Amino acid sequence: MQIDSSVFITDPPLVQLFQNQAVPLPCDRDRVLFFEGEDPVGLYILSKGSANLSWSGPDGQVEIAFQATAPSLIGLPCLLDGEPHPFSLIAHSGAKISFVSLHKFALMLEFDQMLARRALEALATEARFTQRAILERFREAAGNAA
Repeated sequence: MQIDSSVFITDPPLVQLFQNQAVPLPCDRDRVLFFEGEDPVGLYILSKGSANLSWSGPDGQVEIAFQATAPSLIGLPCLLDGEPHPFSLIAHSGAKISFVSLHKFALMLEFDQMLARRALEALATEARFTQRAILERFREAAGNAA
């Protein structure tokens, strides 16, 4: 199943705040940033280009995939709750990806309460858009079945 990348909405000024503390990750070719099930080690910032996110079923086959576009913060929910990544992330060749380590991310939120609030607001917005996308898919499926 393909999902519209607009389910991940990120506030560009928030992206910039994290970008200011990030280190660049070279993407001169497609690059796996993490696999489904891995523990989070930091925040990935997609500021140019695109990346594929995918979820696999029990048989290992990709069941859900979509292309994230810039600007996006990827991995924010896992950093906040400490759970493993529910998807794999592959940045496309030429993408501009930056990285904020888990330690630096935690320090940023600890010492900047406004940043922490904005990160939670971005997460809430992402959750709402994701819920809407899921509901829309169910409505489409119900309409096709009728």
